[in-house]
Amino acid sequence: MTTAPETPQGLARLLSAARGAGAREGVERWNPPDCGDIDMRIAADGVWFYQGTPIGRAALVNLFASILRREGERYVLVTPFEKVGIKVDDVPFLAVEMAVDPATGRLHFRTNVDDAVEVGEACPLRFSVDAAGGFRPYVRVRGDLWARLTRALVGDLLALAEERTVDGAAVVGVASGEAFFPIARRADFFDEGSA
Repeated sequence: MTTAPETPQGLARLLSAARGAGAREGVERWNPPDCGDIDMRIAADGVWFYQGTPIGRAALVNLFASILRREGERYVLVTPFEKVGIKVDDVPFLAVEMAVDPATGRLHFRTNVDDAVEVGEACPLRFSVDAAGGFRPYVRVRGDLWARLTRALVGDLLALAEERTVDGAAVVGVASGEAFFPIARRADFFDEGSA
């Protein structure tokens, strides 16, 4: 992969195009030329960096987030005129706030870039276990872009966990409206073999 030139004019051009582009609504439809990669990275803690320096302005981060999409294993910032690759350590967003609609039982999240997500078939939950055995819940935000729940929300989510039988097996999971998202088999979740 080629690397795009790292000039202030190049970044300014990308910002200018992003501001006038209509962003989230069009980013999946645009097919501009690939201009290589730029030195931008989203750290696992949700901090965005440009040339090794944190981007401190929330409005600027939100603007970049609005033109982000995933193409295979690559994350790109896309405008109608160009696309450039960036690095993402885990997933691009963090879920920082959670609520349950008392009327529907649906889960709702807000991300660190102010996306609102209603959990369901279009925006499912998924769960993984890291190398150290840590539990990591994620929610799809849009396209193939996901948010990892912050540590503070993991406890709130687990408080909603319930046991159900899925395909003849007892599993623990979380419901959102009519949808159910299994976390693990009951035996694995409660580690019954170590008791």
